[in-house]
Amino acid sequence: MEAYKVFTLPIKMKGKKMKLASEWKEYKILDMADGQKLEKWGDVILSRPDPQIIWKNKSFPEKWKQINATYHRSKTGGGSWEYNKKLPKAWQIHYKNLTFNIKPMGFKHTGLFPEQAVNWDWMINKIKEESKKRKEEIKVLNLFAYTGGATVSCLSAGASVCHVDSSKGMVTWAKENVVSSGLENKHVRYIVDDVVKFVNREIRRGNKYDAIIMDPPSYGRGAKGEVWQFENNIYDLVELCTKVLSDNPLFFLINSYTTGISSTVLKNIINLTVGKKYKGKEECGEIGIPMENSKLILPCGIYARWEK
Repeated sequence: MEAYKVFTLPIKMKGKKMKLASEWKEYKILDMADGQKLEKWGDVILSRPDPQIIWKNKSFPEKWKQINATYHRSKTGGGSWEYNKKLPKAWQIHYKNLTFNIKPMGFKHTGLFPEQAVNWDWMINKIKEESKKRKEEIKVLNLFAYTGGATVSCLSAGASVCHVDSSKGMVTWAKENVVSSGLENKHVRYIVDDVVKFVNREIRRGNKYDAIIMDPPSYGRGAKGEVWQFENNIYDLVELCTKVLSDNPLFFLINSYTTGISSTVLKNIINLTVGKKYKGKEECGEIGIPMENSKLILPCGIYARWEK
């Protein structure tokens, strides 16, 4: 029987990178094993589940004895917190000159995704550099804006921001973060609405933005029950958003935690929409957080972006 040689061609994935949120002082991953990550949020230590952590060995077993609260998933869906020590209802942590209010919620969340710091730094630098060249204020549209990590970041850099989320509670939380960061006198609009409906209204009004950020969920409902499904709706939304970009846009960023979607898919969408209308640079990859005193890295999501 004739033997066949298999040849593989090396493929260089241009513009695909892993970005690490490595500049935190008040947030740390202390350890991770067996589906749980051990995190330090200021003075509070939490254990929360993460599907990426499929290895069993703990690197620092003694640190797990310091847990203040653990989130346990339920086999029937959802889950609950188990408290080893009474925690404040809310507390603050700082990232550089930004301040965020932390509150443990249902479904394991705390109101902040610390890995997004890599995107905050990038946006702040882009806005500050571009502001030196422009007389007018840079206008940013933040869609699926959650508790406003990106909103606070862009405001701190000197941009005006339109913050859009379908949850009134999340928008209220974003306002708290803006005030805590001392940015309440900056130019910001808070909108509680379905993002697709809002963008369509902005098109009719003729409003334009120099930068667009979006962090869409895998599945969700709008303020009036509108259904969002990532795979079915993301391309149409990005294409729609090109109609509210200014003639001289600065950047367009998509972040995603949707399982099974590659960052290359997001880059393809940007290429076919934003990239068709504007000359610029496209990039995609993963974002992650390094574990303290370790070579381990926790992958936390994907991104794709276009920039001037």
